Amino acid sequence: MKRRPFAMAVAAVLAAALPCSLLAQTADLPTGKPFRIIAPSSPGGILDLTSRLLAKSLGEKTGQPVIVENHPGAGGVLGIQAMLRAEPDGRTLVMGSLGPNAANYELQSKLPYAYKDMTAVVHVLSMPDVVVVNPKLPVKSVAELKQYAQARPQGLSIAVSTSGSSGHLAGALLNQRTGIHAVDVIYKGAAPALTDLIAGQVDYMVDNLITALPLIRGAKIRPIAVTTRERSAELPDVPTLMELGYPDFDVSVWLGLFVSSKTPPAVVRALNTELNKVLADPEVRKTIAQQGGTAVGGSPEDFERFVQAEKDRWTQVIRVGKIKTE
Repeated sequence: MKRRPFAMAVAAVLAAALPCSLLAQTADLPTGKPFRIIAPSSPGGILDLTSRLLAKSLGEKTGQPVIVENHPGAGGVLGIQAMLRAEPDGRTLVMGSLGPNAANYELQSKLPYAYKDMTAVVHVLSMPDVVVVNPKLPVKSVAELKQYAQARPQGLSIAVSTSGSSGHLAGALLNQRTGIHAVDVIYKGAAPALTDLIAGQVDYMVDNLITALPLIRGAKIRPIAVTTRERSAELPDVPTLMELGYPDFDVSVWLGLFVSSKTPPAVVRALNTELNKVLADPEVRKTIAQQGGTAVGGSPEDFERFVQAEKDRWTQVIRVGKIKTE
């Protein structure tokens, strides 16, 4: 009997060892060109840092290069447009978040894309926002922030890292609930917003833990509350807004990856499989936890249901609160 070439023999052994579904998903993963993860923010923010963390691990697991590109501006819209302009072959993904992928449909009267233009791939992480102030302010609690604002009829200034972000919406809700009058100062990312907060150019901010935590630990900014139902393990002494008497104040940062809805379903499924491997990696999970978040994962359908629920929730909140992006 004629002997098979060595490569064919190896392939036969692998085929016998792996489930058919996994082989199909692996075969459907794009190859030959680099992957791109678009971060719709400036370098240094949660979208950028998380994109780079996942890109490194995904590249190691697939053996293919993964490039991160920053497209800041317009509340995440420019980054999504960049993804949608790319070939819908699964090689270009965008790191999505609350604003551009759920809230902006109500916050902005005109968007250059529709909800149906994107397909959810995987839920990446969830983490609290934290209310922080310039440490030079005589403010060490939400009650003191309220008193400080009341003593200044001209109002305070609140930094907004990105229009429509969880920090923007949580800050707007905080101002509504407390009666604080503040002018929004909108930036193109967390890094420049935090720089101005440290310099005293703005008074306070609601930001995610991944970017705020190093500055909190370095005493550059002062935390006075977190926005989630439970306290953060990284800030155990900082109370939640619910503890402080603001019922149902539960706002989380969330991130997830999306592709064009024109991407073949089999490719979406293959990407989901590989990215779940990334999110199950102990080092990736440890890094996300150290930054104050929780790695999530799950199926594309799980993430799609979550995003739809967030879209419905914030549509109601924005309408009732008359929250604007201007």
